[in-house]
Amino acid sequence: MTDEQKLISDLIELAFAEDIGDGDHTTLCSIPEGETGQSRLLIKEKGILAGVEVARTIFHKFDQSLEMELLLHDGASVEPGDVAFVVSGSVQSILQTERLVLNVMQRMSGIATITRAYVNQLEGTSAKILDTRKTTPGMRILEKQAVKIGGGENHRIGLFDMILLKDNHVDFAGGIENAIRGAQKYLKEKNKSLKIEIEVRDLQELETVLRIGGVDRIMLDNFSPELTRRAVQIVDGRVELESSGGITFDTIRSYAETGVDFISVGAITHSVKSLDMSLKAI
Repeated sequence: MTDEQKLISDLIELAFAEDIGDGDHTTLCSIPEGETGQSRLLIKEKGILAGVEVARTIFHKFDQSLEMELLLHDGASVEPGDVAFVVSGSVQSILQTERLVLNVMQRMSGIATITRAYVNQLEGTSAKILDTRKTTPGMRILEKQAVKIGGGENHRIGLFDMILLKDNHVDFAGGIENAIRGAQKYLKEKNKSLKIEIEVRDLQELETVLRIGGVDRIMLDNFSPELTRRAVQIVDGRVELESSGGITFDTIRSYAETGVDFISVGAITHSVKSLDMSLKAI
């Protein structure tokens, strides 16, 4: 089992514990043991489908005898009335897993849908959409999967898989040079191979980073599109550039057209409307 699979498995276990507790007494008192049936995942809103494979994992983790007939896959464009899958087997098991499947799929589909909309805004440019660490605690892996299903890219999973020197790190370290040199020294001592990114707040800091060198990407924090264009000209392809901070759906195109490589958008995970769907008995 990979680290990602373990995180998902642990999340499912926790979700079952908080929802079912010592038993779904409503289901247990109203549905005879051994009763079998089917339910279908009905789409009620236009969007991008995500979470189908996670739903399969949830069903099988709770009851390995449950069977899924897939009709639509992750990443599919869906319309009201579409059926994503049919699940068959123990009615007790279907009812006990229903809410968790819906919670996960509605959230993931909402993220995939808004991500796709942002990606479409960048069509014709070379810029790529990145997510952030502004995610629901415990659900980060699923939310970042949804971003990728929607056509975006993952910035980093957590604090462990990339070095990102932000303004507070720089200030506490005593400046840009101290922060960069400290990161390089740390990686060498720990024998780790991690990319280094540093945040800059103005063109002067950008010039300082370029003079020092030793970073893989520079984050332009709260730059205007005009300043971003100037930064792109100054860097001239020597290092990757990422725009971040205060960028909205309406302004993102103006940033993409500057020639910046990446644009990170927290809104695709922290301000999302879930996609409407339901799991209905057949």
